[in-house]
Amino acid sequence: MHEVDLGTARIRYRESGEGPPVVFVHGLLANSRLWRKVVPTVAEAGFRCLVPDWPLGAHEIPAPDADLTPPGVAALIDRFLAALELTDVTVVANDTGGALTQILMANHPERLGRVVLTPSDSFERFFPPVFAALPRLARVPGGEWLLGQTLRARRLLRATGLAWVAKHPIPEDVLDSYLLPSSQRDPAIRRDLGRFLAAVDKRHTLTAATKLSGFSRPVLLAWATEDKHFPMSLARRLADILPNAELREIGDSYTFVPEDQPAELAAMVVDFLRTHAAT
Repeated sequence: MHEVDLGTARIRYRESGEGPPVVFVHGLLANSRLWRKVVPTVAEAGFRCLVPDWPLGAHEIPAPDADLTPPGVAALIDRFLAALELTDVTVVANDTGGALTQILMANHPERLGRVVLTPSDSFERFFPPVFAALPRLARVPGGEWLLGQTLRARRLLRATGLAWVAKHPIPEDVLDSYLLPSSQRDPAIRRDLGRFLAAVDKRHTLTAATKLSGFSRPVLLAWATEDKHFPMSLARRLADILPNAELREIGDSYTFVPEDQPAELAAMVVDFLRTHAAT
């Protein structure tokens, strides 16, 4: 585990492998452990994998001074790449992290070489309907406390597969690492989560979408055919506006493809990286 100081935030990240850089971007209430079964295959294939804990509610270092609006977090990702002097980077993203990566592609494309988007918030689905109330909850007095109480309702979360985000069971210790920082461990982390949630709005992804036609680097859309939140129609719309996109389908998975189908996703990522290594 390493740390980098980005001025307004300190970011912890894991690193493994050597070669061209690949940076992973998880989504809301997840952390670097989301990619634990994907990274070893990518690293062994000859790539340097950097897997940060972004300040999205499952992080351990509070970021009270950081701009945690979606464009602010996208800028934070860009500052992470700059701080480590990374260029021609491949970004692999999931869920909310995919929305942040689309904003990164629109506003800060300079260091990007290629992108892999798994099921992600896109266009007007930021958030999808099941989670649409969370930004409103975060904006009302006491909303952060209510959110913490909701995250403690583990039976309900498990009964719905984390609200249909994961199709297959997530190990208890991994689930704890996703939920405990905001629900029990640190009010400062919960405040970070609340600030991000309060700023979520579809205007950010819709604005990014108007600029994606100018992103000409290779993009892999590795999408789950059974996803209940981000249907295949979103992936097809992204493929239509991105000039150099490839759409590949993944079965037996919901949004958390790195949890549900890590081996298949890792193989797709490695194939994509090898195909476009010099692009």
